[in-house]
Amino acid sequence: MAEHGTDEPSSRTGSPDGEGQASGDRLSLHQRLAVRELIDTELSYLHLLRLCASDIRSRLQQLPQGDLDVLFSNIDDVIEVNSRFLHDLQETTSREEEQVYLIGNLFLEFQEELERVYRVYCASYDQALLLVETYRKEPELQREIQSVIEAVVPQAGPSGLSFLLVIPLQRITKYPLLLQKILENTVPDASAYPVLQRAVSALQDVNTNINEYKRRKEVASKYARVEQLTLRERLARLNTHTLSKKTTRLSQLLKQEAGLVPRTEDKEFDDLEERFHWVSLCVTEMKNNVAVYLDNLEAFLRFRPQECDLDITGGPVPEYCSLMRELQLQAFPRFKQRLEGLVWQPLCTLAKALAGPQNLVRKRLDKLLDFERVEEKLLEVGSVTYEEQEARHTYQALNSLLVAELPQLNRLAVRWLGQILCTFVGLQRDLAQQVLQRAEGSLAQLPHYHLSEPVFWKLVEDTLGQNGHQLRSFQENFEKVLPPPTVQPLLPGAERQVQALLSRYGPEKLYQVTSNVSGAGTLDLTLLRGQVVALLQNKDTKGNSSRWLVDTGGHRGYAPAGKLELYHVISGQEEIKGQEGPHQDSHHLAPEPIPAPVPSLPTVTQAVAVYPFVARSSHEVSLQAGQLVTVLEAQDKKGNPEWSLVEVNEQKGYVPSSFLARAPSPAPWGWSLPS
Repeated sequence: MAEHGTDEPSSRTGSPDGEGQASGDRLSLHQRLAVRELIDTELSYLHLLRLCASDIRSRLQQLPQGDLDVLFSNIDDVIEVNSRFLHDLQETTSREEEQVYLIGNLFLEFQEELERVYRVYCASYDQALLLVETYRKEPELQREIQSVIEAVVPQAGPSGLSFLLVIPLQRITKYPLLLQKILENTVPDASAYPVLQRAVSALQDVNTNINEYKRRKEVASKYARVEQLTLRERLARLNTHTLSKKTTRLSQLLKQEAGLVPRTEDKEFDDLEERFHWVSLCVTEMKNNVAVYLDNLEAFLRFRPQECDLDITGGPVPEYCSLMRELQLQAFPRFKQRLEGLVWQPLCTLAKALAGPQNLVRKRLDKLLDFERVEEKLLEVGSVTYEEQEARHTYQALNSLLVAELPQLNRLAVRWLGQILCTFVGLQRDLAQQVLQRAEGSLAQLPHYHLSEPVFWKLVEDTLGQNGHQLRSFQENFEKVLPPPTVQPLLPGAERQVQALLSRYGPEKLYQVTSNVSGAGTLDLTLLRGQVVALLQNKDTKGNSSRWLVDTGGHRGYAPAGKLELYHVISGQEEIKGQEGPHQDSHHLAPEPIPAPVPSLPTVTQAVAVYPFVARSSHEVSLQAGQLVTVLEAQDKKGNPEWSLVEVNEQKGYVPSSFLARAPSPAPWGWSLPS
């Protein structure tokens, strides 16, 4: 026994193989414990998440739905991903020999999904904490929340919601530590060792990317806020620092527009911004159109013809009044209510959702100017201040966030707008069906109700053909008195400005505006129809050939190329008859085509407007094509026959004489279905 006792310790410590075997056993044991810790903690973590999503969230119905959405964020997506992850993790226990290798590969497979769901949750965590702080200021509400949490999760303690909300953040940051623990207890020459190394690095990258995404979101939320400030409040925010920044940005922008410094080109963002601009414009136009539609519908509902005394007894009149009364009281109000709830409100919500990104895109331009100035200084000096470095990081964060999320925002907005349009069409179709169903009895009173559909349509086609012939005859009679078409004439007194542009730039650079232009963007001009401008450059600083740089004689800026046409200068043209001197040495300006002699109109006669005309001063009056006017004077006060004094809609003013023609007197015409 003594000999056996003395030999036993020597057999454990004296042999190198024995020591290596003991060390390997300890590593293997610690590795299994680390794997067991990973699986067990994942199981309990997922159990807590499910309690939050089901029991706790369902019992906090006293909170607004918007608060619940912020508090629990995308916890359902987190549960879905972690449930699949846990299932695959548990399946590795059946293959013990290669379990560690499988765990490393499993983390690599779930790397992108984990980052996708956890970055959204982590980005909204601070906002959730702000809500929790507001609840603590209401003792009664705080007690109700605390009682719900203690009943479901007793271990939460007095921390309550804060304890539960921070759990996903703690879990995603703990994954690299758990993997590192498994890696430390894995021999370097094992096949699982490099896989575990990549998994540890991948999960560290996930946490880094989540932090960066959270920082970008914080910057975006800071600049995306849309504040409705009065002029007094805006002026109160001005100080020397803000004035200095705005002055520097303006200087940088002017140097770029003048071509003194290069502009940072970002084709990817420019394309995304242009698409976002068009999406926003479509939403705004749709909202304006629906608002006008609702106003017209409201006016239509106020008009009640069935309540008027038509002084007609018998016949279809009583049925018509009954039908209109039913539609006015039931069908149309119901349609208006559905239109407001299913089209107008979603459209307003969509427009409001786009306001923040629109503000963010505008802020990006300011930050880009700061970034370019700092980059110039960095190249010249080699160093920048801490504040300037922060400006660089702010721009990079904003730009990265917009490039990453604008495509998805554009897709969602287009899909949302498409659904609203489909709903609008569906509501119109439902209304038409309801009206037809309710009017079924009244249709029998129509004169041609007994005709079959083919015969009825043949009757309609024949009648339309006959009346079309009458319209063509009227058109031929009308065109016989039309003067040749002409471009909008110049404003009285604008000749001097045109002469100045002509002498400075030459006739080949002069263009005339074909329709009114309302400048909306940076350096865009507001121009009137008929105004003459000089072309400086047939593209903007981005190379866009549809936006030209022009000079009005007083201001320089951009105008759409599609609304400009070449203005021809005709030399040696005779003066308008009635003025002295057969010829003038100076050039006479006139748009192409050359107008024919202005037909003189008798004083106080009826005429028809051949073309529409937009009044540009209080001395002029607007016309619509085909509108009947009364000619008071066939010339202006200076005797110039190019302008006529007319009266239309009880308003007097001057219009171009070439836009008028004597009112023809064709044979009476009209159309109606034969009985």
